[in-house]
Amino acid sequence: MAVPESTAVRDSTAVRASAAVRASAAVPDSAATPSERPELLLPIGRAASRCGVSERALRYYQELGLITPTSRTPGGLRRYSQADLDRVAHIRELQTLLGLNLDEVRVVLANKDRVAAVREEYHAEATDAQRRRELLFEGLSLRTELRATVEAKRDALQRFLDDLDAESGRLVALIEESSPTSEGALSSEGALTSEGALTPERALITEGIGDQLAEQPVS
Repeated sequence: MAVPESTAVRDSTAVRASAAVRASAAVPDSAATPSERPELLLPIGRAASRCGVSERALRYYQELGLITPTSRTPGGLRRYSQADLDRVAHIRELQTLLGLNLDEVRVVLANKDRVAAVREEYHAEATDAQRRRELLFEGLSLRTELRATVEAKRDALQRFLDDLDAESGRLVALIEESSPTSEGALSSEGALTSEGALTPERALITEGIGDQLAEQPVS
């Protein structure tokens, strides 16, 4: 049975219109403000590259509960937002700059996450004065706990530095005992002070003496 020409034209127009809508949805609206545009989510490979870590590290952070990818694809693939990348950068900072292990990092992040939740509830319009006061006390307690964690790490680092200083002192004492004079031993590398440290001045003197001896003719 033949389809009337008017119906065929109408159906064709509808198909073209539908395709145009899909195409316009796929192209970002250049006039849209940044807040209106959908956030760019990165797959795990690109996210790891941006953060300077391996994909395995990102998965391990998730296993430990340190991070949670913003979303997943229907197939279950992880997708990371800028906030996720910032959190990974903070984890790395806690590890490299403060020397925290991952268990300590987890404590710090959990504390800061709770502080953020307290702050959000405090500023909510529905929160009454009594509840705000309770939140202030909780926030203070959280900060106190976090400070204790950081102080414990600082004390451990200070003990490590003290051990290094003590070992250096023992080595200096042995160097002084083995020197031919009380002021320290001269060597081709430089000179030792009475404390056992090399100084540029004495190194230059040592070098000058060596040059003079080299220039004297052998009798």
